[in-house]
Amino acid sequence: MKPTILLCRCGFWAVAFALLFAGCSPPGDAPGVGGARPLVVTTTTMVTDLVRGIAGDTVTVKPLMGPGVDPHQFRPGQPEIQALQKADAVFCNGLHLEGKLSEVLKLMEKQARKVYAVAAGLPPDLILKSDNEPDPHVWGDAALWAEGAKYIGEMLAAAFPEKAGEFRGRAAAIEKELRETHQRLKTAAESIPAERRVLITSHDAFRYFGRAYGFEVVGVQGITTVSEASLAEMARIAGIIRDRGVKAIFVESSVPRATIERLSKDTGVKIGGELFSDALSAPGTPAGTVSGMLEANMKMITEALK
Repeated sequence: MKPTILLCRCGFWAVAFALLFAGCSPPGDAPGVGGARPLVVTTTTMVTDLVRGIAGDTVTVKPLMGPGVDPHQFRPGQPEIQALQKADAVFCNGLHLEGKLSEVLKLMEKQARKVYAVAAGLPPDLILKSDNEPDPHVWGDAALWAEGAKYIGEMLAAAFPEKAGEFRGRAAAIEKELRETHQRLKTAAESIPAERRVLITSHDAFRYFGRAYGFEVVGVQGITTVSEASLAEMARIAGIIRDRGVKAIFVESSVPRATIERLSKDTGVKIGGELFSDALSAPGTPAGTVSGMLEANMKMITEALK
């Protein structure tokens, strides 16, 4: 395939990826030859959390994104492209969450590389849509993310069958943990009167969370952080805050604070705190896992909205 054609269809980063791969063979069918552990590249921090927990020390996990990184805006540089080139398998969220990186991942799939999207393992009827586009923030529902854990276990088992039993065992344990987290979150949400469960955040990243735990969710921006909120939309949300007596609104750790701060100033409503939305906290911290992040978010929300 000629680079000029790739430029039209896939964009600059896909071209860079194609050029980097020119003349190179993809990893073979026997990763880890000579005792080296297979290299598994992950995209978002939420996917990295699952893969690390399920793979254990059987593989080397190389994350492309760290805490505080907005995956919608992420653009891979040369180090990230090189990591993908060397990968024995790649795990991503899917549903276009990874922004420009999605173009590269699609090209890898066309080259028959092992690329697995967690969203591909979820029940299609549970995927939400906004303006006919799939909502990628599926980890907001711990029970749904548990299905993702099961899927990753199966895909790791398919990619590296010699350790299939280990992967499936750890995946089952993480799935159980996430389902237990789901029940705790439901109980915590019920501590807020139903009429006060109005969750207003920087962008529309909490609809799965809202569906699972009984919140009406309003995002100032849409399901991506690429577009700015219009003045009409800001006025509409300000009206919701006044009419519903919303006690607090929330900024997000991976999204600029300006729009929420402006909304707070215009309406007089307090900022209830900073929620983790599209990225976890640092590994080893309370919000450094998906379960921990969801519980930290719920604690902040319930304390601010009661």
